[in-house]
Amino acid sequence: MSQLQELVDFSALTDWMDEQQLGSGKLQNARQLTGGTQNILLHFERANRSYVLRRPPLNKRANQGDNSDKTMRREAQILAALAGSEVPHPGLIAACDDADVIGAAFYLMEPVDGFNATVGLPELHKNSASVRHEMGLSIVDGIAALGRVDYQAVGLGDFGNPEGFLERQVPRWLKQLKSYQQLNGYDDCELPEVDRLAVWIESNCPADFTPGILHGDCHLANVMFSHNTGKLAALVDWELSTIGDPLLDLGWLLATWPDANNPGEMVTAVQPWAGFPDEAELVSHYAQQSSRSLRAINWYVVLACFKLAIILEGSYARAKSGKLDKATGDFLHHSAMGLFRRAHRRI
Repeated sequence: MSQLQELVDFSALTDWMDEQQLGSGKLQNARQLTGGTQNILLHFERANRSYVLRRPPLNKRANQGDNSDKTMRREAQILAALAGSEVPHPGLIAACDDADVIGAAFYLMEPVDGFNATVGLPELHKNSASVRHEMGLSIVDGIAALGRVDYQAVGLGDFGNPEGFLERQVPRWLKQLKSYQQLNGYDDCELPEVDRLAVWIESNCPADFTPGILHGDCHLANVMFSHNTGKLAALVDWELSTIGDPLLDLGWLLATWPDANNPGEMVTAVQPWAGFPDEAELVSHYAQQSSRSLRAINWYVVLACFKLAIILEGSYARAKSGKLDKATGDFLHHSAMGLFRRAHRRI
């Protein structure tokens, strides 16, 4: 517990939980969960109930102002809104908007009974191609279900601005990329032909779309699967969620889906891979569950590559400035470069 005190003030957390009437007594068996590269997850128990606490990194993203705390508040808001829906997600227990309690906004959620496939597959999933096939399709089931949620009916009418959502993407993320130059040690962007890719995305932007909720960062590392089947247990890490075009979630999944012709360039990988559906089957499976047109799906994949690469490059820039460890920064920069190569191939 003492080693984790730097991450969370457990005395302050205990007092806050008392005020929320969330059990009594000491917090026990605290441990940090792995899997993310920035936000902090802690699992602990109190009064025979298990909790997972999620908070921003100790070094908040200074180039985005107070965005780290704002992000936590938004995550809690969307998890609360999804309660009772068909979307597999972690159940929200309680949220604290006040950053003064432990030094950051945070929330408590139910532990997910599942596993992250990028960490390793259980024997059932490792030994069955059909189970792995179900895993791939079940991610599509999850994002399709999310796209069907009526965001206004669940109280997310002010969660994002769908008007002009697609048109805003390129200038928004070019501005983000430029902001990294304010970090000491990161001078020039190394991503290839950024302007060329930006021009193509803007020139081929779909004319309209049906607004809905999007997860915003849907890839294999951000989903958890059931231990006993190939079903999706939860979509996790909701920090990029907003109201916009849900087809970007499908594009994001495809942008990060392993490519046998270009191994090693993606953010995530799962072994063994045989049995997982290919891109065409993922698109077909989504089409069976959605009325949204998929004619421009390649455009959404390219946009996803562009956007995610710039996000990952931000971690590299923070690592160059000493705010993130070098190994993580280098790994994510390698992934960002791979995403840009994939985008250029697709245009």
